Parts: sequence; C-alpha cells; structure tokens
Amino acid sequence: MLVNRMKNNTPPDPNAVFPVPNINTVTYVKPTVKNKNIIVGDFTYFSDVDFESHVTHFYEFYDDKLIIGKFCQIASGVNFVMNGANHQMSCVSTFPFYIFEGWNESVPALSKMPLKGDIIIGNDVWIGQNVTILPGVKIGDGAIIGMNSVVGRDVEPYTIAAGNPAKIIRKRFDDELIMLMLKLKWWDLPVEEINKLIPILHDNDIEAVKNKLRSIVN
Repeated sequence: MLVNRMKNNTPPDPNAVFPVPNINTVTYVKPTVKNKNIIVGDFTYFSDVDFESHVTHFYEFYDDKLIIGKFCQIASGVNFVMNGANHQMSCVSTFPFYIFEGWNESVPALSKMPLKGDIIIGNDVWIGQNVTILPGVKIGDGAIIGMNSVVGRDVEPYTIAAGNPAKIIRKRFDDELIMLMLKLKWWDLPVEEINKLIPILHDNDIEAVKNKLRSIVN
C-alpha cells in the first residue's frame, strides 16, 4: 500500500535510494551515482536499479557529461550512449586502436574525434521504456520520449518525440502554456511550494491551468 508521506508529516527525501514504500525496483538516481561526470537533480527516478550501468562508453579522455534535471521519470531499459561509442569515420579504418593495450597509437587530439558534446536532459522529462539516447542530445524541460525510441537529435521543451530515429510527434501544449511552464520552473521551488502547486500540476483542465498560471507567473 502506497503512503502519502506528507500526510504523516514526513517530507520527501531526495536522498532516499528506494523512495516508494515496499518497492525496491524504483530508485532515486542522485544518491546512487558515483561517477563525477553524471550529474542528476533531486527526485529524478529510474524504474530499475544500478543506473550507472545504463550509461555506456564513458572514456576519461573525452570528459563528457550526462546532465539530468530534477523530477525526471526514466523507465527501465533506458540507455545513455556517451561519446566513446563514436569512431573516427573520417579515417580509412574505424578501429579504435588507442583504447586497447599493446597498439602503437596514443589517443588522438580531441579536435580529430567525432565529439557530439554532453547529453543534457531537462526537468520533468518522461523517458519511456527501452529508449536509447545518443551522444550530444539535448532534451528540453517537460518533454516526453516514447518507448523503444532512438534519440539522435535535440527535442524541444514540452514536445513529444518517438520512433527510430525519433521524430517530433507534436507539442504537448500551445505556446502560451509552454511559456508559462518555463517561467514557473516549479521543479526549482521548495518542497512546500511544490506541494501547494500539485493541484495545478495534475489538473487536466488545461484552460483552467493556464488561467491559474497567468496569475502566478505574470
């Protein structure tokens, strides 16, 4: 049975590894991460354990980062592919001799490498089951990524994308509501303030939500 912890005067703990009572297959990511190049905001959860094993091809010489905001919802089977997965396609051989022992090649200058940049995920992003996110992708606040997608291009805030390769399906809301949500930045507010906003955040009367947000953010 799920418990509303605020009703018991116990505020949510962003450092709890298993934040759902009696369930050990949902984890808050931030308190489990040890790699300094994985930066995750409070209350982002993973519907599995061992999040770091789903971040692949990390090589120190790239120094690339995976940056994820707050309150993201990451389903099981999601994988983040870092720059180390890319090979030098501009050369006649794509074999990465420099990562293996015994070969006479040092790591090439990064200017010669196919660097795509950091993976940056915004806040309140929902990533569906078995999604793969490729190097350098940026996903904006409030976006939704459909299950089994392979995301190789940026996704704007409050946009739904899906497919292999992932394509934009539609915006979630009209431009005004998206602008109001990006101004509100509810994920950066104190827990007490977020609790007060939950009736708005979970109201499916979108016009009523817009009217309330206009008075809050303007």
